[in-house]
Amino acid sequence: MSVTPSIVAVGAAAIDEWYAVSNLPEADGGAFASEVTSSFGGVGANVAVALDRLGRDVGLVSRVGDDEYGRRAREHLAETGVDASRVTVGDDPSTRSLVLSAPDGERAIVTTGESFRELRLAAADREAIAAADVAFLTGYTPDAVSRRVLSVVESARDPPALVFDLSGPVEELVGRGTEPETVHRLLHRADLFVAGDVAAAAYFGSEAAAVERIAAAQRARGDAADGNGCGGAPDADTGWPRAVLTHGADGMTVVADGDARRFDAFDVDVVDATGAGDAFVAGLIDRWVAGEGEGGTATAENGDLADGVRFAAAVAAINCTERFAQGGLPTREAVERFLSARE
Repeated sequence: MSVTPSIVAVGAAAIDEWYAVSNLPEADGGAFASEVTSSFGGVGANVAVALDRLGRDVGLVSRVGDDEYGRRAREHLAETGVDASRVTVGDDPSTRSLVLSAPDGERAIVTTGESFRELRLAAADREAIAAADVAFLTGYTPDAVSRRVLSVVESARDPPALVFDLSGPVEELVGRGTEPETVHRLLHRADLFVAGDVAAAAYFGSEAAAVERIAAAQRARGDAADGNGCGGAPDADTGWPRAVLTHGADGMTVVADGDARRFDAFDVDVVDATGAGDAFVAGLIDRWVAGEGEGGTATAENGDLADGVRFAAAVAAINCTERFAQGGLPTREAVERFLSARE
């Protein structure tokens, strides 16, 4: 493990309390849980572990509570190749989630616990982010931390590529995650911006509005690069920045160079869709952003657009064939076998 991982993820490391339910209950409705168990989750940890499984050099900046949940999360990370030296322990209850998983693999998630909400970046965290090739940030990250990561990226002499996953709807994030004003800044600064249907609809209003605003942000950033050549601005030859709107089993929409293109998801027997979006983001980071080889230089042109989406979709699809957010995260070899079988 290098002193500074080439990829640094900022996000929660949580325990998921997993209920296999007969159905996802509607308002005033109910469901029966045939099985209750626990597993490992948290967007930051999910992305970091997925990248580790793909052979990447990755570290996690997070915060857990001094309780059983926090201890289990740290013990789990210690069994992976993720550098968890920047996961701190506080007095607040550990962040954890209740996951209701229906027979068709769809799920509903309720999160509690203050530990990650109280995360603040230490000087060593900021230095690691500035020295990394890639920095990953989730919308569930406290706003003060998201703004500090932005400041680090914008002020770094050789800034890392910035990946931002909106992760959740605005009304869920306000008060505990990244605020709308900061999301706006990230939209215009991130090298890769990702949002699921629910998050995109809540922030942009609709998929069409999302595509329009993202394309406009890309054009504005390209114009700024042409005008002043500032470091960190996109190069016209690389097609950056890029954005992806994910639609679950209905595929994804990629917005690049101001144009939108739709891609299909892979058809698999879904056991549990928990963590599919995080696995997909990890695949995009690996294929589009992280460069050639472990610890390689971040490069936006790494991988054709369609090939990158196909690789990331395969990572997500394979993960859906096993239970839990991290239960089916594949190795690079497993992804390559999956793709070869579908050529």
